[in-house]
Amino acid sequence: MDDEPVLDDIWTSEDGHDVVCLRPWKGTWDKDDPHANFKSDVIGYGLLNPLETVRGMSRNLDIPVGAIVRYVLARWATGGSGGLLEIGPVMVPRLWAPVEEAEREDTDEQRLRAYHQLRQMLSWLKLPLDDPSIYPPQAEDRAADGSAAS
Repeated sequence: MDDEPVLDDIWTSEDGHDVVCLRPWKGTWDKDDPHANFKSDVIGYGLLNPLETVRGMSRNLDIPVGAIVRYVLARWATGGSGGLLEIGPVMVPRLWAPVEEAEREDTDEQRLRAYHQLRQMLSWLKLPLDDPSIYPPQAEDRAADGSAAS
């Protein structure tokens, strides 16, 4: 089962800033824990000392260590919502629909069908990344490169 989280890992300094203790974790979890992969990653990455890299970045970029750590944490912690903004609130349900249908049907055949449908949808989305010339230049693009706008 999960070890109880350490509640004294965060406190507020005298100047009002959050202070966090960076400590490795060696927790355990049930075999069917849906977060087992993440917990395993926490243990694995906990073997590393991220401050070695961050201190080097701090020296090379002339940015305080705390500012870099705050950036890294904020960037990682908002990655899911950033991904949603990238894909868009309309496309996420469209991508999820085949998965949902496959899970409802609960057959390997339906899951394979969902995979092929997702593959097709993703290939369509990445087409302009693979071949930017697929779409003609827009009026703004033509004006910017000196071409006549229609």
